[in-house]
Formats: sequence, structure tokens, C-alpha cells
Amino acid sequence: MSQNVEEQTVHIGLMDVVASTSSICFIDGQKGRLLYRGYDIVEMVEKSTFEEVAYLLWYGRLPTKAEFERFLDSLLGDMQLPAEMVELMRLFPKTTTPIEALRTAVSALSHWDPEGNRIDAEAGMRIAARLTQRIPLLVAAYERLRQGQEPVQPIPGKSIAYNFLYCLHGQEPPELWVRVLDVALVLHADHEFNASTFVGRGVASTLSDMYSAVTAAIGALKGPLHGGANEQAMKMLFEIGEPSKAEAWVKNALANKVKVPGFGHRVYRTEDPRATILRRYAEQLTKGTEHEWLYQTCREVERTMLANSKVFPNVDLYSGICYHTMRVPAGLYTPIFAISRTVGWTAHILEQWSDNKLIRPRAKYIGPDGLSYVPIEQR
Repeated sequence: MSQNVEEQTVHIGLMDVVASTSSICFIDGQKGRLLYRGYDIVEMVEKSTFEEVAYLLWYGRLPTKAEFERFLDSLLGDMQLPAEMVELMRLFPKTTTPIEALRTAVSALSHWDPEGNRIDAEAGMRIAARLTQRIPLLVAAYERLRQGQEPVQPIPGKSIAYNFLYCLHGQEPPELWVRVLDVALVLHADHEFNASTFVGRGVASTLSDMYSAVTAAIGALKGPLHGGANEQAMKMLFEIGEPSKAEAWVKNALANKVKVPGFGHRVYRTEDPRATILRRYAEQLTKGTEHEWLYQTCREVERTMLANSKVFPNVDLYSGICYHTMRVPAGLYTPIFAISRTVGWTAHILEQWSDNKLIRPRAKYIGPDGLSYVPIEQR
């Protein structure tokens, strides 16, 4: 017999509550490991690509060479936005932020998808691929529009990372930039039942469509407690200004119980493995450039934090440095998160539909009881 809700323990924020099973992603918070479908993220970054990770998360296994070639032809062969989407984004107020524009645009995309309301696995795979194709183009196109420039058409057959940078800057990106962005997309592709993924699965559990679920997930990502932490980390580095000032800044923040951006995680009890990987690429990107001070300042922040607290770096500490060095505006950091996480969101939506149960938790009531209605004239 189950307990009454009143007698059950309340887990504020659902911390450490296991809500369901999943075969998509595993986080070992004690050892600092992240696995996609059983494959360690460290090995995937070195040997794989974002497109192959998408195949892995959607289909549950790595493809054969022939399967992957067909997959790439389909995914990268015709990366186009409906012309109506660009015209729609032209109408957005100038105050609309990139993540707000993306949220609205993804919802609107469904109107130009004849399969948009289907919730079967076969159509769901195709919709997932279309979203993965188009979300990077939406982000790049809106940024150019708000800068008074015209959108740039993607190059068929080029990777998601390449075409995002190409469509954003309007010129061929350096090979190192493409490599680093591809690594960042792999690292952000999924992270178990994080806030936006859980929101997306909740919407999917009602048997609503994939566009609605992904739009809701983007809405959750917009919140500063989920997306945007790397932007805050960059603001911190610019506020500090140089490596020699980092120690005093961090000690002052700790003394005043101010959260230091880029540190701490709800699951990891050691360093986030994604931070370990991006640290190396941030150093490689900035070495010998005008941005090297950012990396050195970040290292000093990290050294001081580890010496004076038990809080470890997370993925946001170094990702912002990478994006900034590639001339990506800070307002696009959270949309880049969405570009990557769309693969994970859609994998979870497909998994939710495959054995669906409506997500409907209970709340422990703490309000009044037994009140009697008083007519309005007597109040």
C-alpha cells in the first residue's frame, strides 16, 4: 500500500529523484563520467562527430559506414529554411533576444512541416533530423538580421558546426574553429534528465507533437539557472580583467557567499568531464592570440577555487572562451546549447513515446484547510 502524499518525503527540485528509466545517457557523478548509449564521452570526442552522435542517440547504436553515408546525405544534403521563417524573423522587435527568437521560430516551424503533428517513431525521426538541420540556421539567420545583414545560405554536405559558423560569419571558418565547435556540440548533446529534457519529456508524455516539446525545452533552457551560465562565466572574466586579479576576486566572492559562475553541478561530485575536454581546446584556441589572457585568467580562477572550496569546474567555465575566440556573440551561447541539445531532446521524446506514461507527479499540500466561504459583502 502506498503512503498518503502527506506522509511522503518531499524532494524540493526533484533532487536525486529517479523519475523513469532511460537508455540514452548515463552520468556517474562520483567518478565524473558521461556516457552516451554506453560510450564514454571522452572517446566520442576524440573519434566521433556530432552527426554520428546524433545517429547514436536516435537509433541506439553506431552506424555502419554505408548507413552513416546515407544518414549524412539526408541530414546535410539539403539544409534549408522555409523562406517564410526568415520573413517572420524580420518582424521580431529589435529587443527580441536570440534565445527568444529561437523559441518562437521553432514553434512556427511546425506550420511548414506536413508531418508536424505526427507522433509515430518513423515520422519522429524525420522531424528530429529537420530540427537538427534548421535550428543552427535559425540562430545564424536571426543574428545576421539583427545586425542589419542578410542571411547566408548553407553549403550542402558540410557539417552542422561548419555551416553554423559559415552562415553566422558569411565566410569559410578556420578548420580549428569547426573542430572545436563540433567538440562542443558533442559534449552538450545530452545530459540525462536535466531541466529542459525533463520538460520536453513531460510535454511529450501528453502525446503532444515534437515541435511543442522542443519549444517547451527551449523555454526551460532560456532560464539563467539552466542555459546561459557560460555567458555569466565570460562576464566574470571580463570583470576580473587580468590573471593577477583573479585570486582576490574569487576570495572576495567566496567570502561574500557569491556564486562563482562555471563551478558546481547538481550531479557531479568531481570535475565535470566536459570541462576537462574544453579546457584543452580553450588553451589551443587562445594560445598566441589576443584572447590568451582570458584562458590564463580562467586558470587562475580555477586554481583559487580549488584551493579555497570543494566546488569543481563544470562545462560552462571554458565553453564561453571557445565561443568568444570564434567571434560568436555572447547572446548566442545559449542558442548554441540548443543547437546541440536538440539531438538529446528529440532522442528523449522518441524514447518517451515508445513506452509512454503521462508524467503527472503529486504535490504535498501545505495550505489552509476547512475555510468557510464568506459572502463578498461581508469581507
